[in-house]
Amino acid sequence: QKDGRDIRMRVDGQLIFNSTLPMVEAALAGYGIAYVPEDIVAPHIAGGQLQVVLDEWSPPFSGYYLYYPSRRQNAPAFKIVLDALRHRQA
Repeated sequence: QKDGRDIRMRVDGQLIFNSTLPMVEAALAGYGIAYVPEDIVAPHIAGGQLQVVLDEWSPPFSGYYLYYPSRRQNAPAFKIVLDALRHRQA
């Protein structure tokens, strides 16, 4: 929706990716649009090989979320990962 109007766009395509790097490579080769985190393509944007499109429809990235059961005993390895993520956020 933009300015209170519904906008519909048909997109035809045959490319399907399981990871970010091939998406970026396809965009660099001119195959279409890639929806990837901006920090991954920042050098390509700065160098003019890629440009940001549909910026108005892309919400800012607020970070990752980790959901896990807090009421049961977590494995020591999981606790180490959790502590590292908490420390990195601070």
